[in-house]
Amino acid sequence: MTGNRIVIVGGGTAGWLTAAYLAKRLGADRPDGAKITLIEAPDIATIGVGEGTFPTIRSTLAELGVSEARFLRESSATFKQGVRFVDWERRSERGKSSEYFHPFNLPLRPNGRDLSPYWLLDHQAGGSLPFADAVTTQGTLIAEGRAPKRLEDPDFQGPMNYAYHFDAARFADFLRGVAVEAGVAHLKGKVDGVTRDMTGDIASIQAGELGTIEGDLFVDCSGFRALLIGEALGAPFKRVDDVLFNDRALAIQVPYETPDAPINPYTLATAHEAGWTWDIGLDSRRGVGYVFSSRHTDEARAEEVLRGYVGKAGDGLNARLLKFQTGYRERQWIGNCVAVGLSAGFFEPLESTGIMLIEVAATMIAEVFPLRDRAARDAAARTFNAAMVGRFERIVSFLKLHYCLTRRGEPYWRDNADPATWPEALRDLLAQWKHRPVSRFDFLVDLETFLPSSYQYILYGMNAATDFAPVEGRYDEGAVARQSFAKVAEASREALKHLPPHRQLVEAYYARP
Repeated sequence: MTGNRIVIVGGGTAGWLTAAYLAKRLGADRPDGAKITLIEAPDIATIGVGEGTFPTIRSTLAELGVSEARFLRESSATFKQGVRFVDWERRSERGKSSEYFHPFNLPLRPNGRDLSPYWLLDHQAGGSLPFADAVTTQGTLIAEGRAPKRLEDPDFQGPMNYAYHFDAARFADFLRGVAVEAGVAHLKGKVDGVTRDMTGDIASIQAGELGTIEGDLFVDCSGFRALLIGEALGAPFKRVDDVLFNDRALAIQVPYETPDAPINPYTLATAHEAGWTWDIGLDSRRGVGYVFSSRHTDEARAEEVLRGYVGKAGDGLNARLLKFQTGYRERQWIGNCVAVGLSAGFFEPLESTGIMLIEVAATMIAEVFPLRDRAARDAAARTFNAAMVGRFERIVSFLKLHYCLTRRGEPYWRDNADPATWPEALRDLLAQWKHRPVSRFDFLVDLETFLPSSYQYILYGMNAATDFAPVEGRYDEGAVARQSFAKVAEASREALKHLPPHRQLVEAYYARP
């Protein structure tokens, strides 16, 4: 492998984000840069399940060299500061729900001190302040519908950590424009053949009237079909539906009651009898969907649940059914072919890991390209596979954490709470966390998508039982901790004075040239 020709098969978010990122990093607009071609079938619609992102998307967009206003406007994007979970610990009773917030902000750590043990001790003594509210300002801000930044703040920066919600189809169109501007050649056609050379590498693809397209590195962004990595190269798919049960989603687009209705600056995730609904706010509509397990309910009942949640706003609107298989390919880079996006693996939209995994894959490809000989390429493939599989494995455990601590009684939730369905690594961590705080030494940082604080937000948001009696004497700085909690409360009140309502900021960005 000595050339610099990259052929990306498939468009959508995976294809166009990969194309745009590689074009910028590898100088596709320079004579000596990578030659990037993207081919997509003209009749394949973009699959947008959750339309949510992870905070890493900000640095990715900055790398693309676009303005935040352009991205927001062209993608119908809004700001996201985390996920608010309702009824996951237990069902609503007499109008009272259980809820917690997973913010993007890191917890306050005065002088490097972890405040979680002091919150837990207070909680055991009867304290009622939610963990996220005790250690960050973000819970207070989202409750008041505030944006994470001000219009005068620099692009992709602000006082609060944040990501975005957007229209998936419009986001793909936006990325297409950025990629083509950066030098990506865009071809429309259906791939109907793959030719391999004597070594087993892909030599070329055939695409009807477009003829033969040769390349040095082929990136499979063909979605669930996995045209190259799966059909041509036979990479096996590792299913994890024995851990994560959901395999269906019903999605509906719901208009606001009024054009100036508030926009939630977070994803709202509400638990139901056999799954959960996502509810995200864009500028002119809400994207709502019910993710569920076909082993625990049927599609007719799932639509009843979805429409019961949406109410009259959904009357006359069609719900789109999506079927998916949960898991990933244990070899995502084989020879001169690497899978990115749905072709590499898929989990439900909980915590918006899909686009983040595309970002990670594209970044790693850019770091090692061009590959000047086969030994270097195969070594890069092994490194890539180990890193990506490690991330997928850890995401499985983190997503399962959301389910396994539930106290709900429906069969779906009882099965999730059964330790037999938990990954061994998660079982070991939960056994330890019954008697000590979450520690950074519980994680391999380079393979983690979620920091230890994210585990804290879920664990303590779900009120996991923790017995600190044997080690209580280690935590003798209660007075200092109480001062820190008071500082968080004061900072929250101060931030409310300066951060605008979410819709106000979105519309101001849209109006920018």
